[in-house]
Amino acid sequence: MKKGGNVLILFLLMMILLGGAGFVYSTLNKNAVSEAVTFEIPEPSESENQTETEKITETAPDFTFLNTDGEEVRLADLTGKPIIINFWATWCPPCCGELPHFEKACVQYGEKIQFLMMNVTDGTRDTVTSATKFCQENGYTFPLYFDTRGEGARAYSLMSIPLTVMISADGQILYQHIGAITEEELFSILEKYIS
Repeated sequence: MKKGGNVLILFLLMMILLGGAGFVYSTLNKNAVSEAVTFEIPEPSESENQTETEKITETAPDFTFLNTDGEEVRLADLTGKPIIINFWATWCPPCCGELPHFEKACVQYGEKIQFLMMNVTDGTRDTVTSATKFCQENGYTFPLYFDTRGEGARAYSLMSIPLTVMISADGQILYQHIGAITEEELFSILEKYIS
């Protein structure tokens, strides 16, 4: 057999071995995959003045995002009542699985808590238009916002979604939950932190 044929056979065997290892890994890790989806955080543009903090504090990091009217909103400008942020995307099955819980919670607690349903809008898998259409088609009425520049993803060090963050009326982080949250867990958190 020629040298080129040996290399091809070796390459094919390695690909089969890697494919098998990937299949075994994904089969063993089904629970982890169903709870959170990992993704890459977009790099800040040169026009954004980003400063790195030396350590994480209890104060909720501020960031700017868009509302459904295309207006910029700053987290720091939302004061007066507790805030719950849920970072999610339409392409994330665990995120979509918990959205009905947030809809129900928003209907029940919307007067007492500011809900920020923060779509991780990367411009390809999710756009402002596609995320809005998704919510309309599913009958969601919760307040929808868009992290179009990845500022929220960077501020909260998102490595996977969904991520739920409860913030006090005075801007302190009270609770964080990585991965899908059950209806019971969500309502328990809301009841605990409503003043």
